[in-house]
Amino acid sequence: MKTSFCNLIVVCGILFLAAGCVTPRQPPIQKTGDPWIDYRAELERAPAKDKALWRYKLASVAMQTRRYDEARRLLDEVLLDIGGIISNDEEARKARSLFGEESRKFFVGEPYERVMAYYYRGILYWMDGEADNARACFRSAQFMDSYAEGEKYTCDYVLLDYLEGLATACLGGDGSDALERARERSKFDSELELHPEHNVFVFIEYGKGPRKIAVGEYNEMLKFIPGGSKVKSALVRVGAREKDAPPYDDLTFQATTRGGRVMDYILRNKAVFKSTSDTVGNAALMSGAVLAGSRKHQEAGLGLLAFGLVSKIVSAATTPGADTRCWDDLPRYLSFVSFELSPGNKSLTVEFLNGVGRPIDGLTKTIEFNVSPGKRAVLFVSEQSPAKKEL
Repeated sequence: MKTSFCNLIVVCGILFLAAGCVTPRQPPIQKTGDPWIDYRAELERAPAKDKALWRYKLASVAMQTRRYDEARRLLDEVLLDIGGIISNDEEARKARSLFGEESRKFFVGEPYERVMAYYYRGILYWMDGEADNARACFRSAQFMDSYAEGEKYTCDYVLLDYLEGLATACLGGDGSDALERARERSKFDSELELHPEHNVFVFIEYGKGPRKIAVGEYNEMLKFIPGGSKVKSALVRVGAREKDAPPYDDLTFQATTRGGRVMDYILRNKAVFKSTSDTVGNAALMSGAVLAGSRKHQEAGLGLLAFGLVSKIVSAATTPGADTRCWDDLPRYLSFVSFELSPGNKSLTVEFLNGVGRPIDGLTKTIEFNVSPGKRAVLFVSEQSPAKKEL
């Protein structure tokens, strides 16, 4: 019995050491302070499971800095990534096991993150004059939001429905149903009208989007830190004309109303198992130590000690931690305005306003662009964009 017990202790010790081993991490890259350079370096060395995350983040920077060709390439790659990842659940199956971390899954992001990949791609398609593909992206984005647990918050983006209706109208169809869906959810009903005759579309974003944290005894619960924004709205001017650009959609609201995930329940069960196996292991070790000191009950005591050690090892190897990888370059608010302008060179200014409607110093953006006869100019302006740009 003693020999068997010693052998078991050796095996358990090996298992314990194996459970505690981690793959050594690469040294951090040397930061330049330029996210375009730093994110590209991160993407180049990222493991396959993290590639989509860095493509998301690079795409944000590309949109903000008007590297639209790069944004198209990155978003096309990431949409292929997440489509294939969603249909291939091998890594997700491993992550659901007691000993697999959720962060080992291929990153696809929460629904609001996947929504934004399709939203940005839709804007780029419209820049290229492909209203049909833009509409398909806005529809796909709204479908991504159907993963919310409660019906009340399913497919509830204002702009996605509005833009679907607008694209339909631009293609000669009837977009009134999509417009009505948008109006039902909007706090700014009077601002929502379909104007397919307009030849300048301006997509605007501001604020900082939500971030993810893990909470709970074993970090098993995924929570969101609301994104902040000193900008509460925007004002768009072209010559003597101006339009308000209110926050039609709030990504913090979208993140925090997503409802529960299947993975949340799995992680909660993992946490319960980890706690229970740890408690049982402690009790068995204490009881076994007492009994092993008695010749009469030594065999039972050694058995309990072995059982307790195994329970502790299993508890230590159980990984209930939530995945906090995050597309943290997203804005908080999304907005849109349109104009009908005569052909020629134009100057558009976007002022980002605080809570009392005053422009915030240093944030005003100016875009010089051209309106060509028979063509539509599609512009994208972020709070993070350069102050002045010529298109």
